[in-house]
Amino acid sequence: MASLHLLSLNHPKFTLHAASFQLGPLKKNKLNQKSNNLNFQKSIKCSTSLSSLSPEVEEECLALEEEDERPLSEIWKEIQGCHDWDGLLDPMNSHLRREIIRYGEFAQACYDSFDFDPHSKYCGSCKYQGARFFEKLGMADCGYQISRYLYATSDINLPNFYQKSKLSSVWSTHANWMGYVAVCTDEDEIKRLGRRDIVVSWRGTVTYLEWIYDLKDILHSPNFTNDPSIKMELGFYDLYTKKEDTCNFCSFSAREQVLAEIKRLLDYYDGEEISITITGHSVGAALAIITAYDIAELGVNIVNDGRVTPKIPITVYSFGGPRVGNLKFKERCEELGVKVLRVINIHDKVPTVPEIFANEKLQFQKYLEETVSFPWSYAHVGVELTLDHTHSPFLKPAGDLGCAHNLEAHLHLLDGYHGKGRRFCLSNKRDIALVNKDSNFLKKEYGVPPHWRQDENKGMVKNNDGRWVLPERPRWRLIHMTSPTTLTKY
Repeated sequence: MASLHLLSLNHPKFTLHAASFQLGPLKKNKLNQKSNNLNFQKSIKCSTSLSSLSPEVEEECLALEEEDERPLSEIWKEIQGCHDWDGLLDPMNSHLRREIIRYGEFAQACYDSFDFDPHSKYCGSCKYQGARFFEKLGMADCGYQISRYLYATSDINLPNFYQKSKLSSVWSTHANWMGYVAVCTDEDEIKRLGRRDIVVSWRGTVTYLEWIYDLKDILHSPNFTNDPSIKMELGFYDLYTKKEDTCNFCSFSAREQVLAEIKRLLDYYDGEEISITITGHSVGAALAIITAYDIAELGVNIVNDGRVTPKIPITVYSFGGPRVGNLKFKERCEELGVKVLRVINIHDKVPTVPEIFANEKLQFQKYLEETVSFPWSYAHVGVELTLDHTHSPFLKPAGDLGCAHNLEAHLHLLDGYHGKGRRFCLSNKRDIALVNKDSNFLKKEYGVPPHWRQDENKGMVKNNDGRWVLPERPRWRLIHMTSPTTLTKY
């Protein structure tokens, strides 16, 4: 049974009273299941060896890899970007590579669990119960538990982003499942990480890029602060803040849901060493940066212990993300100490939008914004890690735009990246078949069919009469808020 918790997010700048749910108990000390001894190989769920790598090539990969012998628990703040990853990207630090991939897999989990089937009445929802979410995805030993699912209303200015069923009877006419909040609960993993980690993972788009054309290049002041000069793209703002009062799933905005849950978890684990890590791909990457900024701007991550007010570190691992806001937004994120590492494929078009011309690469951008008040000025936030899929011998040198944007391809490139000018070599031997999970990017000689991941029989099962039917999805998978003080099941 889901345990119910009433929370109040009290802050001088933000007050929210909302019900929060936990999918499975969040124990401070141990999981209910047997703890796993997680080493770095297990932290990357797909570490099967590649038969295509000869012993000579494997030996060369080992030679390229300069293993950082320091325990992650001692240097985790550096890995999370406290020094803006200075000296860790070129050459690539072994701990950092594994951590980026690990958080990328939390983002990929949003795709693997999302119901994209327009012929299903559950299209747009999550396929799995929260208590078994990571188990269903082959990530049972990740050491984290889901604490909350996140939803957003589809009634906004990004119509090509949302997935909707073609059927008349559906689970929700307004909502889409957008991701989740999870917390590290395994004692061995907490020890390895050096702290308890809270993860927010936002769903984006796998290869479907038509949503780019929905961007209106309209900058909007979010009013999260008193400075109206801080602005973000209107479509992303609406996705994060809009709600639908008549909908059981998004009567609270995605913003209200995630802030309330972060505050609840910080109160619950008060006194512990904690980090907040936010990840996402594509549109999810934009939401990740907005969420990080929002948490920091409101001071939700500031711990008041009566003597000092330390900040809980906030880190964003962004994959293939677009620009989110203007230069003032970027500068404010930096002032607040939000650390962002943006992983991009140089051939991906998404990181080049919005505003191809007036962006952070323009020498006079600050002048345009402050003096001319140029209304279409955008700037990327954080540190950029640029990858190139043509450096991988496993990938087709040319593919469609969706392939270059694919998240699994980014994780493959990360595994082979050692630094600028260095040979591509898979350090963790991450299974190359994952690249074709939802794309057709691998070269044909590897014999991996394109778009191979799908539900068995598309979810159809035989009933007691021997007939094939699409079963009703258990209602407890679709937990949601119905009022500010009550949590019920659909």
